[in-house]
Amino acid sequence: MDKPYDSLDQHFNLPQIRSVGAERPLQWLRMGWNDMRENLAASLSYGVILAAIGYLILSYAADKPYLFMAAISGFMLVGPIAAAGLYEISRHHEKGEKVSFAASVRGLVRSADGLAMFGAFLAIALIAWERISAILFALFYRGEVSNVTNFVSGILGSGDNLYFLAAYVVVGAVLAIVVFSLSAIAIPMVLDRDTDTITAAMTSLRAVQTNFDTMMLWALLIVVLVGIGFATMMIGMAVLLPLVGHATWHAYRDVVR
Repeated sequence: MDKPYDSLDQHFNLPQIRSVGAERPLQWLRMGWNDMRENLAASLSYGVILAAIGYLILSYAADKPYLFMAAISGFMLVGPIAAAGLYEISRHHEKGEKVSFAASVRGLVRSADGLAMFGAFLAIALIAWERISAILFALFYRGEVSNVTNFVSGILGSGDNLYFLAAYVVVGAVLAIVVFSLSAIAIPMVLDRDTDTITAAMTSLRAVQTNFDTMMLWALLIVVLVGIGFATMMIGMAVLLPLVGHATWHAYRDVVR
């Protein structure tokens, strides 16, 4: 019997996918750090802007616990499109070219249609997750939800919300894996090869399938780094988001021939 993803090759003209080892994500981070260091002003500009936007969203949701939780996890869902400018910086850096923040933004215009389509897909995923999050709260959460402090106390202070926690984690993880599989290297590919959104998404899906353990480790590292950013009240995010963005470019270059 054919493997589940073998039929992708019958319907899409996908590039060849390279199998890489589990040590590669750390190498991607090292190369991403080098890109950021060599293009510090442009990289940190993206980091500061995205961190500020994240802070404003979390501030708005601070007294809406279900929305606060959805915002934190949703931030990771839309991260791939938010980091598009960082991929563009790394693309130029790979060629030995220096690029400013403004020039990287202008470079995105070249692939505006593909980026817009992928952005729409991620926006739909984010909206769906926000609605699912609200439903999970309504069905399973027991206790006061007037603010985030009460919510955290309700989760950690008693065993009344174990079903809620389990449902939230399981449903969120399933959605995150689906979105990650379709977007892990798709947007760098759109920028690099000016390919259509569907082909880029299917290539990403195939890359994750071919390197499942490595890509799941990469996803875990992203969650940890972004989690550190949230734990530092978005201050650390100004550095960690550019790091992850640049590293994602190298993940794409490593697995897609």
